[in-house]
Amino acid sequence: MSHIAAATARLGDFVSDAAPPAEARARAAIAVLDTVGVSLAGASEPASLIVRQVVASEGGDACTVFGTPVRASMSGAALANGTAAHALDYDDMCFVSLAHPSAPLVPAVLAAAESERLAGRAVLDAYVVGFEIEARLGRLMNPRHYQRGWHCTSTLGTVGAAAAVSRLLRLDAAAAGHALAIAASEASGLKENFGTMVKPLHAGLAARNGVLAALLAQAGMTASERALDGPQGFLHALDSEAAGLDEAIADLGDRWEMLDTGITVKLYPSCAGTHPSLDAILDLRRREGFGADEVERIDIGVDAIVPTILIHDRPATGLEGKFSLPFCAAAAIVFGRVGIDTFEAARLTNPDVTALMPRVTMRVDSSLDAGAPPLTQARVQIRLRDGRVLTQHANGARGYLANPASDEELDEKFLACAGRALTASSAARALELLRTIEELEDIRTLTGVLGGRR
Repeated sequence: MSHIAAATARLGDFVSDAAPPAEARARAAIAVLDTVGVSLAGASEPASLIVRQVVASEGGDACTVFGTPVRASMSGAALANGTAAHALDYDDMCFVSLAHPSAPLVPAVLAAAESERLAGRAVLDAYVVGFEIEARLGRLMNPRHYQRGWHCTSTLGTVGAAAAVSRLLRLDAAAAGHALAIAASEASGLKENFGTMVKPLHAGLAARNGVLAALLAQAGMTASERALDGPQGFLHALDSEAAGLDEAIADLGDRWEMLDTGITVKLYPSCAGTHPSLDAILDLRRREGFGADEVERIDIGVDAIVPTILIHDRPATGLEGKFSLPFCAAAAIVFGRVGIDTFEAARLTNPDVTALMPRVTMRVDSSLDAGAPPLTQARVQIRLRDGRVLTQHANGARGYLANPASDEELDEKFLACAGRALTASSAARALELLRTIEELEDIRTLTGVLGGRR
């Protein structure tokens, strides 16, 4: 193998030798639990069905496609499960990477671990390794990378998945460095496809490409030592805020992004940019007890990035509805909740919702804290017909790191999601295994339960 430059060598060493702390593994276990649940819920979505049809036609039987009897290759299962994980936009977020980290990472590591018959502890360590590298890249590259039009779930997620799978395949430091360099050439994903089936496909492609990069490196493929930080490399070509890796990775293994930043579990199946506003709106509705017919106008102040992703003022599909603040706000007031069924066709055309949507306005609010992470703040003002003006400021939302989801909320979400693909007994058994994943000697104990109704 060719010489690997210093920064890439440092990353390769980390992938190969890192020793994640117990608390980081515990947080990774929550990410795996939540992501398996939303993957099961998303398995019946149109994008997932299309991907599964293609994957099944290509053959392979090493790995489980969650919620179905279909078997696939390692990369095929990662593609199918990654797409399903993001199909409902109900999967977790990271506000440093500006990505949905687990939608690629969890399908990739579970496919690799199932194929290799590995233990749950190895899965969690690999997840943390992939998350760390992805988050370091996000801290280095954003917000410019994201604002330019790149979907970080796919771009950064590809590199993170490659790192995680390289760890599971026990690649040495040099081979792991090559896997990351291969992944850098695979990484893509455009925000222009938000609100379409291609957005969840991005997560599936990142999972599959991460698997593929690690397998190619394992087989001996080499890549440029400057694929990440060279003058025509990943950072430069994809509009990174900063040009060099050295500072961003200097404390790898000493400081853990999984502990400092972590994941944000979603309690609404819509774009994370809607969540602070939804929290504020639902709190006001519960506290004041008003109905949709009493609302004259809703004004929502957001940060400058939110309008670049909530791009559908008048959504025509459920997928577009997840990226529409007028729809989400109106639905929250009309129904008093936002769930998976909120984005079904009948709700999209509900006359009370469609009547309220034109009265919702979104604007960039310069008074919000400029130092706060993007997508975490909102200021909601609801003017009622009786003259009352209700206001609430949201700093984060339920499920965010400062206000994490409780075990009861996580279990309730998982069982509701899993029930769309598994029997009640299989869903309960899967939850039990996920709650003790670090103790599993063979991850196939879990994946065997995830293979559809039984």
